[in-house]
Amino acid sequence: MLEFLRRRIRARREPPAGRKLYFAVLAQSRLPAFYGSFAVPDTVPGRFEMVLLHAALVFRRLRLIGAEAQRLSDEMFDAMTADLDRSMREVGIGDQGVSKRMKLMAGSFYGRAQAYEQALSGAESLDDALRRNLYGTVAVGDDVVARMAAYVRAAAAGADAQSFADLREGRPGFSSTPYRAGTQ
Repeated sequence: MLEFLRRRIRARREPPAGRKLYFAVLAQSRLPAFYGSFAVPDTVPGRFEMVLLHAALVFRRLRLIGAEAQRLSDEMFDAMTADLDRSMREVGIGDQGVSKRMKLMAGSFYGRAQAYEQALSGAESLDDALRRNLYGTVAVGDDVVARMAAYVRAAAAGADAQSFADLREGRPGFSSTPYRAGTQ
């Protein structure tokens, strides 16, 4: 009986696995190198694009794992949408505005996830997908896009190598320093 209560108390203290995984994605997307040498615009839309990119890679891995990962995928998606909702409310956007923007963001996410999936499978150019989505508002050189594409491929490979247990523990498999993906 006491062990049952201990497990319940521990479960209440620990955040859901999907939340841990989302916050690992968020931390990765905020690395300063992306907004420096990778020339991602250091703006709200630029940061949003980085979150979408990394989340798409993790959701891709979870899909590859199969049905057992569906709950973790749902938990991560819920954590991501709750965080986006909270962020919009913090800057003063009201209920109706949040609802409209959340629909737009969901559409953006699914579109980006599909574009990155096609690019990583070779059906489309990853460079083109990055130019269109991540760098859609700025002009960057081919070398910057090529370095980001190398990073994305390395990040996808890192995520794809993670076990379900690693993902449940909030370890998406991204390099802690994107410079190792062909930069400098």
